[in-house]
Amino acid sequence: MSALSNRINNLSESQTIKMAKMGRELAAKGVDVISLSFGEPDFHTPEHIKEAAKQAMDKNFTYYTPVAGYPELRKAVVAKLKNENNLDYDVSQIVVSTGAKQAIANAVLCLVNPGEEVIIPTPYWVSYSEVVKLAEGVSVFINTTVEQNFKITPEQLEAAITPKTKLFMFSSPCNPTGSVYSKDELEGLAKVFEKHPHVYIMSDEIYEHINYIDKHESIAQFDYIKDRVVIINGWSKAFAMTGWRIGYTASNKEIATACDKMQGQITSGTCSITQRAGIAAYEGGLESVLEMRAAFKKRRDIVYKLLSEIDGIKLNLPDGAFYFFPNVTSFFGKSYNGKTIKDADELSIFLLEEAHVATVGGDSFGDPTSIRISYAAAEDKLIEAVRRIKEALGKLA
Repeated sequence: MSALSNRINNLSESQTIKMAKMGRELAAKGVDVISLSFGEPDFHTPEHIKEAAKQAMDKNFTYYTPVAGYPELRKAVVAKLKNENNLDYDVSQIVVSTGAKQAIANAVLCLVNPGEEVIIPTPYWVSYSEVVKLAEGVSVFINTTVEQNFKITPEQLEAAITPKTKLFMFSSPCNPTGSVYSKDELEGLAKVFEKHPHVYIMSDEIYEHINYIDKHESIAQFDYIKDRVVIINGWSKAFAMTGWRIGYTASNKEIATACDKMQGQITSGTCSITQRAGIAAYEGGLESVLEMRAAFKKRRDIVYKLLSEIDGIKLNLPDGAFYFFPNVTSFFGKSYNGKTIKDADELSIFLLEEAHVATVGGDSFGDPTSIRISYAAAEDKLIEAVRRIKEALGKLA
């Protein structure tokens, strides 16, 4: 009998972390592995942000911080939300956390009671459903397809809501699909939420600035539901600050106070040096962000062209983030060297072992038909990776 709790035994390991680990283990044996499994920009953190961190150390910002974050940082977040998104928040409504992942966990654990339902469109980021498990909630999935650009309709949303529904969780731009909801599409969903005042909305906007079609649109812009929206955002993707671990929630004051309380018992305040760097990032303008976005768009176009040339892969052109989520069902049931591919996870492992390219199977994203391919790597690596993928898939018969 296990000494571990049911809570941890029921929790799944993060597949993105697992595949990255497998790739590193293979690389440690001398194999030339190209990792397209992690959602991590290959750019360095901009110099002015690093300089702010160095100055923070020299100025002895090395003590405990307020649980919800330095007031100056929260003011910078409020200014950002107003200037970039035309959203009005007070400093008291912002809680800074150790990454957007903790911000999501805070929000879910503060809102969801055991047995309450949480609606999640598929595909979704791997941790959504796992955090719902920790809250002892019940995940209710709305399935989407590549043909509909992986976006739900108001009709699908309406059909999924029940008296037990407590929360709706989604991301736009989306991880893992790169799909971006337009203002009209968000308004269609918001009109449904307006009819169901017992439902809260968690809007994960961490990929906000990696958007190739238009300015970012937040579902919090609709005043009639804004008080029920919890915005999740942070610095990791836009400013290449993944290792700094900093994100935040913007919500109504009741939820913000609850998140502060929850975080105070788990981690307390986020790293002081990281917070000073976060201030510099938000006050330093978007020049570096726009440069990175242009590079990501170029990479997207290169990878889209190359993937489109592989027979059996079905994909769309994503409008944001830095992922493709191609349907690979045409390879299921095919074999090579005595191994038969049963699902997307097995195909992902096949590509790692045969092509030495790390991707992530779609099952953990709620869609076992597809794999996630990150194009946050350098252009030459992406070109070589897709060449290897094409060659390996060509061996399956």
